[in-house]
Amino acid sequence: MMLLRREMTKLFAQKRSYVGWGGLLAVPLLMTLALYLNRNNVHHDNGPGGVISLALHNGLLMPVAAITLLSAFLLPLLASMVGSYQLAGEAETGTIKTWLMHSISRGGVLASKWGTAIIYVTLGLVLVFLGGLAAGALAFGLHAPALLSGQTVSVGHGLELSLLSYLYVLAGVICILPLALLFATVPNSSLTAAIGALVVFIVMNILGAFSYFDFLKPYLFTSHIDAWQNLLSQPISWHPIVTGLITFAIYIAGLMAVAWYLFRRKDILV
Repeated sequence: MMLLRREMTKLFAQKRSYVGWGGLLAVPLLMTLALYLNRNNVHHDNGPGGVISLALHNGLLMPVAAITLLSAFLLPLLASMVGSYQLAGEAETGTIKTWLMHSISRGGVLASKWGTAIIYVTLGLVLVFLGGLAAGALAFGLHAPALLSGQTVSVGHGLELSLLSYLYVLAGVICILPLALLFATVPNSSLTAAIGALVVFIVMNILGAFSYFDFLKPYLFTSHIDAWQNLLSQPISWHPIVTGLITFAIYIAGLMAVAWYLFRRKDILV
């Protein structure tokens, strides 16, 4: 806990942290403004999965509409950056040597970096959710939402489904953090590590986009991130969601194990 508190103190002291949060918050605000100005246009874009079209009539769904845009690139980019900088950034400045001169295990250092990155991404998603909800309420009001399957549910149940969607997306984004940490254990460059993690994410997305590679899709965590949209149908199809969560857990455990192994063997003091 002491290591985590120190990491959080440094995180809140860095200006780049607020730039990232501001970028995330700008998405639901700008999307709400665009939809509000375009509300009378019958040819508006329905958006991925029709979620954006539903949000055009109900601000309650603005948070989940925002996540359809963020989960494609900006969230993975931010996760790659924060995950890589937590370790490689300190290697660049040489402060990681100071950490390891004390009686602190490398596993503890790695866990604190990972935990801080998770908290950072979580706070970013909280800002997106609250910002999208507030902007949607002002622009379109909060009403009992219609789901993708056509049914209408209560406002309370709609909020519950939105929160579950965010938790699921968070689990998927967390997969990128140990990937970035893994790359950060190799070069002493946070930019190289961030680009490496983001490239892997993009390549996995590309592989999942072609039918020729359908045999790979069940094993790519990127193929399961959009399964949260099953929460917006009645009855909910839980199998893709559970499968996605299991896949995320396997990736997180495996990547963290490899990152710990490489970090434990890395000679940092030279």
